[in-house]
Amino acid sequence: MKPDAASTLIHHDYQPPAGFAAPQVGVFKASTVLFPSVAAMRARDWRTKTGYTYGLHGTPTTFTLEERIAALEGGRHCQLVPSGLAAIALVDLALLAPGDEMLLPANVYGPSRELARTELARFGVTHRLYDPLDAQAFAGLLGARTKLVWLEAAGSVTMEFPDLRGLVAAARQRGVMTAIDNTWGAGLAFDAFALGIDIVVQALTKFPSGGGDVLMGSVTTRDDALNERIKLTHMHLGLGVAANDAESILRSLPSLPLRYRAHDAAARELASWLQGRPEVARVLHPALPSCPGHEHWRTLCTDAAGLFSVLFQERYAQTQVDTFVDALRLFGIGYSWAGPRSLAVPYDLGAMRPDGSLRGHLVRFSIGLEEAAVLRADLEQALRAAFS
Repeated sequence: MKPDAASTLIHHDYQPPAGFAAPQVGVFKASTVLFPSVAAMRARDWRTKTGYTYGLHGTPTTFTLEERIAALEGGRHCQLVPSGLAAIALVDLALLAPGDEMLLPANVYGPSRELARTELARFGVTHRLYDPLDAQAFAGLLGARTKLVWLEAAGSVTMEFPDLRGLVAAARQRGVMTAIDNTWGAGLAFDAFALGIDIVVQALTKFPSGGGDVLMGSVTTRDDALNERIKLTHMHLGLGVAANDAESILRSLPSLPLRYRAHDAAARELASWLQGRPEVARVLHPALPSCPGHEHWRTLCTDAAGLFSVLFQERYAQTQVDTFVDALRLFGIGYSWAGPRSLAVPYDLGAMRPDGSLRGHLVRFSIGLEEAAVLRADLEQALRAAFS
């Protein structure tokens, strides 16, 4: 009697031969992982990465990506999460308890500040903001309740480059854990762990992906006990990433240094040119001497990503600045950065700098992989259209 088709298709005993090798990592998709025996099932520990237990706890594809991100950052352990913000939330939830306080830089990524202001506050975690350029004042804020300090280099909108050495030294002296959002640096611009930082977070959505089509984040550590703490919280929250998304980032990683340098070179060229335009009051780019924190950037970095912001002259109305952005033909209007297409977004400067230390209307540019000369021509025609 011929076996039924379903059973034959499900239980077919063919196994492809071992030894297949290719430049790209295979894509392993699974929720259920099969074990050869009950003993093997009971013996495997999902925490050690020596075997597979359940798709949420890792497959060959995600393990490989985690190891490569850890190597990129100079760490030992990496956890993948669905977004950069999820990486920040994972660190907060793993390390903070009711009654604890964390310190955030005044130029912190907006959703990170909102997470602290809303969700974490409901659980009794407080936060304060500090000036990332003033390590001495920062040291005075560290108290008995301070359990975590977030660092961001550079600020993702106002582009200040912090005094990382001074901030980390002050936190270490008080025994306070430090975590950095290293999305701008991408593991290339500077060595965060060499500075003594405990946890390095990235939005892999940005430079490691490079395509503007994948959402993912990473949390990298060197310390075994700290990794265990974060890994347990990662498991308790049920965080995981899709194999095809991991594949996309693995495919992009080899070109990361080349893309990073290309973004950087074009952004510096355009930022320098915009400094001389009469419509522009100030260009905020860490590699420019006029940018706050430039000296800190210069002592740590040679690279500077592809991001900068422009402050237009105060005499212009917000409607004119919006007209300028709308007139751009090659720049998309959209959040994020590090994709192939250049982007431009106006930001409410008052919400980020209520002290008035930066004045005018701000537009942040993410420079993509187009030729700088072509982007310059586009900027020039948009400036004429909005401000002539």
